[in-house]
Amino acid sequence: MSRLLTDSVAIDRRHFFSRSTAGLGLAALASLLGDQTIAADQDKPSGGLPGLPHFAPKAKRVIYLFQSGAPSQMDLFDYKPALNDLRGTELPDSIRRGQRLTGMTSRQVSFPIAPSKFKFKQHGQSGAWISELLPHTAKVVDHLAFIKTMHTEAINHDPAITFFQSGHQLAGRPSMGSWLSYGLGSAAENLPAFVAMVSGSGGQPLYDRLWGAGFLATRYAGVKFRSVGDPVLFLSNPAGLDAVARRRMLDDLAKLNQQRLKTQGDPEIATRIAQYEMAFRMQTSVPELIDTSKEPKHVFDLYGPDANRPGTFAANCLLARRLAQRGVRFIELFHRGWDQHTTLPEKIATQCRDTDQASAALIQDLQRLGMLDDTLVIWGGEFGRTVYCQGRLTRDDYGRDHHPRCFTLWMAGGGVKPGTSYGRTDEFCYNITENPVHVHDLHATMLHLLGIDHKRLTFKFQGRYYRLTDVHGSVIKDVLA
Repeated sequence: MSRLLTDSVAIDRRHFFSRSTAGLGLAALASLLGDQTIAADQDKPSGGLPGLPHFAPKAKRVIYLFQSGAPSQMDLFDYKPALNDLRGTELPDSIRRGQRLTGMTSRQVSFPIAPSKFKFKQHGQSGAWISELLPHTAKVVDHLAFIKTMHTEAINHDPAITFFQSGHQLAGRPSMGSWLSYGLGSAAENLPAFVAMVSGSGGQPLYDRLWGAGFLATRYAGVKFRSVGDPVLFLSNPAGLDAVARRRMLDDLAKLNQQRLKTQGDPEIATRIAQYEMAFRMQTSVPELIDTSKEPKHVFDLYGPDANRPGTFAANCLLARRLAQRGVRFIELFHRGWDQHTTLPEKIATQCRDTDQASAALIQDLQRLGMLDDTLVIWGGEFGRTVYCQGRLTRDDYGRDHHPRCFTLWMAGGGVKPGTSYGRTDEFCYNITENPVHVHDLHATMLHLLGIDHKRLTFKFQGRYYRLTDVHGSVIKDVLA
């Protein structure tokens, strides 16, 4: 029944326009404009599919802190002290099990074990082991649920990042934020349902398709906020055009688009009408959003000295909290620079300085505002790093290659059981020994916390029903509060 329901909605939105008059385009626009009281109430989202959420949600929104490039789990979270006695020895074949290698280490004849050079301590009542690189995260461990047995099939960055964003290694499918926008609609009156921001330098390129709508209508795509110039391209009025003239122009343009919709029946025209209207609203809402001058000093002190610098991870974390307050459904912060094949100790220390305080501050700030309980925060990259050294191993220096078999990710708030650690890896941090968690399982769990049965959120495209979790995925019940 749910599949039929979802399919019928797909027909309504993507095909029924082709059989209808311009009035339906007006209905789409009316849906966007909606009743302002309802749109501002996050318990009564506008748009979305009938019947969703499927059950009472624990989380109303998601803030995903995606660490692009793959942080080294054994230098941050997965403590393996026994490796110190094996420094420089060969990784046993019985552990590597013929794993395929990337082009960076496929020609190595030696795979020496490289223990972490960083010290670990236990923190909080949960006793979580945390690296000295993350002193601020160490203060909030009792809010976190660590998943130490994430795994994926992808061994190279682009397919692995694409997999995390869309549930598929090849480009073309909707991103997870787009699925949420499509299924649950918007809870924000004057802002998009899905916002993406990028910080960090170097590392892997991040393409717009990572927050794209794939085969869903483009209205469900994420909107990228920039740190230079207008936060959103073309948001400002052109020189010589005031708000009154802009309003008249949009009204006239809407009439032309309605005529086009009537003759062409293309649902993307209705999307265009809605997007123009949202852009007009954002001319007021976005400048207010990014103006953090009224934030108290203690908030900036909490997020750290970079919180006043637009485009930094810290500044984006503060904006993420402000977006969450205003009802944005899915907020994703991409931070680049974790791809540390060489000189890892130096590079990872820099990355942690850039991200540690702000990540912890976001948890503390949400809790301070009473928002942590219904905000799901996720931190992690696309895969992990190898225990063996890439390149030359010295006492103080080493590199690590890509490792998809096991890595660590943490979740907080939004119905997650705090102060927990789920799953175990072997003594080499190379293979999973208990409770594996696949990317599809993570997606299923995220949707579950938002009140969605991942098997029932589907969209029919080219004769097949698609979903974020494809034909896989199980909810990780042991991490639910």
